[in-house]
Amino acid sequence: MMRQPPSVAARTTAMSLRRRKMFRQVMRYVAAVFALGIFLFPVYWVCIMAFKSGNDIYANPPIWVPTDLSLRHFERVIGQGGLRSLGITLLNAGSATVLSVITGSLAAYGLARYKVGGQNLPFFILSQRFMPPVAVIFPFILVFKTLRWMDTPQALIVVYLTFNLPYAVWMMRGFFLEIPREVEESALVDGCTPLGAFWRIALPLAMPGVVATGVFCFIFSWTEFFFAITLTKSHAVPISVYIVNFFGNLGVQWGQIGAASILSITPVFVLSIMVQRYLVRGLTLGAVK
Repeated sequence: MMRQPPSVAARTTAMSLRRRKMFRQVMRYVAAVFALGIFLFPVYWVCIMAFKSGNDIYANPPIWVPTDLSLRHFERVIGQGGLRSLGITLLNAGSATVLSVITGSLAAYGLARYKVGGQNLPFFILSQRFMPPVAVIFPFILVFKTLRWMDTPQALIVVYLTFNLPYAVWMMRGFFLEIPREVEESALVDGCTPLGAFWRIALPLAMPGVVATGVFCFIFSWTEFFFAITLTKSHAVPISVYIVNFFGNLGVQWGQIGAASILSITPVFVLSIMVQRYLVRGLTLGAVK
């Protein structure tokens, strides 16, 4: 029996469906490009301000693609202590992140493997992360004045550790829960100690999650502003507070702000690229059963 060719109406309906599908796909791409442009435009504008001359920054109409590029703003930022503030920020964020990951991983492993405090304890620990900073700033000031830690890096390290630790414990506990207990029990049968099982078995298996947690702790410590501007004055000023110095009574130094912003963004951007593989694996750990 010969097969009947499709009717004209059927072919028209199929073509219409394909066109609608293609139109929806094109509109999704257009919306994605539009949203990406909205998010990237401020970054682009800050970057071109860092390389513009003073006249080009205040030109009217604005110069969207500058041709007369200059490194003068970077020279002024570096000459006015920008690299020192960048180093202080790196010290604060790096120290707080390392301490948060080390202490948080031990606490998270204990909560994941042992029944301590009931099921509500992890949520109680996480709730400490949502404490308003303004509610604890005065106790911090009193303690740091007594210890003579005001305007020092160790003051900010303690503050960042206080706020990073609850988040690190809660997040890494979920990663340790995804590791089968049988793997560690086999190590214990072979003569490994509980601490050795954590160090040699559990921690390497949860390393993507640990790295992801460390990245988020580092970003919070790097971009934090409220405690930084309250607890520092001149000697331990991080880069986030250093940028504010370019807002003065006589005007705003947009070129220096752009240059300092690029210096501030670059380390975090490089770190994210370096740990991208671990970051993606850590964020998807346990998503597929």
